[in-house]
Amino acid sequence: MKKYQERLDSKENIKAPCCEDPQIQFRDGNKVCLNCGMVYGVQLVDDERRTYNIEEIEKRKHTEPTWRKFGPRTTLSPNKLDSKGPSFIIDQRALFSRLSKIQNSLISGIERNFWEAKPKIRQLILKLNIPNYIYETAWRIYTIVAKKKLTMGRTIDGFLAASLYAAIRIHEFPRLLEEVSDAAMVPRRIVVRSLGLLIKTVLPELNLNYKPITPEQLVFKFGNELALPMETQKEALHILIETSKKGLSHIGKDPKGFAASAIYMAAILTKHRKTQAEISEISKITEVTLRTRVKEIKSRLNF
Repeated sequence: MKKYQERLDSKENIKAPCCEDPQIQFRDGNKVCLNCGMVYGVQLVDDERRTYNIEEIEKRKHTEPTWRKFGPRTTLSPNKLDSKGPSFIIDQRALFSRLSKIQNSLISGIERNFWEAKPKIRQLILKLNIPNYIYETAWRIYTIVAKKKLTMGRTIDGFLAASLYAAIRIHEFPRLLEEVSDAAMVPRRIVVRSLGLLIKTVLPELNLNYKPITPEQLVFKFGNELALPMETQKEALHILIETSKKGLSHIGKDPKGFAASAIYMAAILTKHRKTQAEISEISKITEVTLRTRVKEIKSRLNF
């Protein structure tokens, strides 16, 4: 390893013909010249060096273990090793096993609930690419759910998905209920049932207003996923506004159907046609629903 490092150091001192004053260093895994930006190679893993004291460990470490803010921490690894590598002696192993059992017995049910729920909701946030402020609202909602013990006899995953979707609707973020349920791998009916409990019992306590999704909010979402130009998306929004003025009610009907039908008609008008199958797949509705909503819009606008 020492010879390899000396070889690397000697290569760094070579004056490469890239510029008048080359300064070659390792940056972001690449060997580059700081003056002209020329890349000479990739930094190899063999450049890692061993450490022998605390100062070298702090100076050379790249990663470190992270701890959750709650939950049991006095746990033993399956291979019975401590954090520094050596295995426990028999007396220490028995001692820490007793401490772990005592600590687990002192943990409340809500802490166990949070211990399981926190990583799952973080995983949902990463899957759906949702901003952090929506995550904070969703976690506030779920903490009230756990304190009220609404998860007893029900699934934690269902309430996590419902809390996240409720936060999405509070902040009017363009995500569908089907997207949340698919990411959480929970059936839609379970998420809807849990969402009903949240709206009745939890959201009033937090003074949060649940705002149902509207077709106008879905127009630009579906339009971007279908790669339609802004002209077509604006025409679809204009169609929805005109139908509302003509008295077409959206109450009791799926807003995805109205948004998809408006996009379908706007794509025809602006000569950027999309098939019914493409639009129904993106909007997660059936082609029959799409054709039915198109007929309703045409009857109001006298197409």
